[in-house]
Amino acid sequence: MTTEPTTPVPGDETLPILVEAPTPAEATSTASAPLPRTRWAAIVWGVCFAALAWFGIWMLSGDDRRSDVSDWFASLTPGTTTAMVLLAVGVLVLITGLVGLIRRGQLRRRDRP
Repeated sequence: MTTEPTTPVPGDETLPILVEAPTPAEATSTASAPLPRTRWAAIVWGVCFAALAWFGIWMLSGDDRRSDVSDWFASLTPGTTTAMVLLAVGVLVLITGLVGLIRRGQLRRRDRP
């Protein structure tokens, strides 16, 4: 590798930074680098959060739906609240498992020749 000093800035008393220029062999070796992976976890979680946000905005955008939601919240009992929390945890575990399966398949596909 060759190093080329950068031109100093007038009034700057710091030492010049040496920039390493790649050799021609190194420059061509980066062309055969593997393509970047698609981050499926981010896509799956993003779709889930977008769907949740859309549903929340839709439910609270109309007066009749907003009053239905407030009536539903008022009618909740401790048993239904516990069931809803357990359902939410189950959905989070399901999504996490789905993302894990996608990642496992992606790694298995990458390791095959």
